[in-house]
Amino acid sequence: MVRTYDITLPADTSWLADADAQAVAHAIEAGGHRIYFVGGCVRNALLGLPDSDVDMSTDALPERVMALARQAGLKAVPTGVEHGTVTVVSGGKGFEVTTFRRDVETDGRRAVVAFSDNIDDDARRRDFTMNALYADAEGRVIDPLEGMADLRARRVRFIEDANARIREDYLRTLRFFRFCAWYSDPAEGFDADADALSAIASNTDGLETLSAERVGAEMQKILRAPDPAPALAAMRQTGVLGAILPGSDDRWIAMLVHFERLAGLPATWLWRLAALGGDDVAGRLRLSKADARDLDRIKDAAFGGAPIAELAYRHGVKIAQGAWLLRACIAETPPDLSVLETIQQASQAVFPIKSADLMPEYSGPDLGKRLKQLEAVWIASGFAADRAALLDTPNT
Repeated sequence: MVRTYDITLPADTSWLADADAQAVAHAIEAGGHRIYFVGGCVRNALLGLPDSDVDMSTDALPERVMALARQAGLKAVPTGVEHGTVTVVSGGKGFEVTTFRRDVETDGRRAVVAFSDNIDDDARRRDFTMNALYADAEGRVIDPLEGMADLRARRVRFIEDANARIREDYLRTLRFFRFCAWYSDPAEGFDADADALSAIASNTDGLETLSAERVGAEMQKILRAPDPAPALAAMRQTGVLGAILPGSDDRWIAMLVHFERLAGLPATWLWRLAALGGDDVAGRLRLSKADARDLDRIKDAAFGGAPIAELAYRHGVKIAQGAWLLRACIAETPPDLSVLETIQQASQAVFPIKSADLMPEYSGPDLGKRLKQLEAVWIASGFAADRAALLDTPNT
């Protein structure tokens, strides 16, 4: 039964106040159809969080959506018409409008769908109750599956049978932990739904069917959360963390988050991934070449002996800060905050000697060796030695 709540979102909610979004809704309504804003944009508006993607759902079939959009002078693009999705371009912005659907067949990665004119069918094929919330063009909230109660409690709960929802798309396991990391109430502590955790633990084999790209994208989102430590601990306890990142260990994550806050530094997902560790992390998460390189640098620096100032000079602020925080975790000792200024200064230091300063006395391999020797002397001086002093340094 569709429940209309006694909640109407404020008129200044960004997507309600957006004339372009409203134009799309009005175009479909003008044809006698229902259309609702749905999912993340409604959820985040109710929680007072920044906008998510603005998606819409309707009882109109895709061909009808395209016809009505064009009649209203809007552009319609059949971006996923076989799955019911049409992108309607209004004011230069694209809005995905998807026909109500129900799943006919699923294989753990994709679904065969049938179109429906029933909002309950559409709601039941979604993942979590807090994502099955709709709002009409006036901002009235529609709640087919009583998701408002879970949203108010900051409780992430699968729709109906958790096992069934997971087996429809095994990525929902990782999405569950991501939503817990982002939307659980930190004041109430981490209290994940027991039925969900049991179902997840029973279906870890399905994670093997997911592509590295999908797993990597979800792990980045989890690690970017304000405090992913409780979610990662639950992932370990259910066997999920070991399945996607064999050899990983979340023991330093809570400490790292605490030290980040102590230092007033923004969360950086690569620091946290370096703290997790694991076998072939870059391959299992399909990291970009740049991210894989920086991950290796952070790990090597954290466990290596190079001074933090030298790391900042050679690799920049973020690598040095990550190594500094991880060294504090390894030592289980709060970091010395005065080092932050050292990192900033060292990252801006410029070696005062150029190759031309040493020529023609030195050339070829001897020139490179002499440059490295003088650079080492300069770093050891705390970047204080000037050009004249360095040029006077004996060759050893």
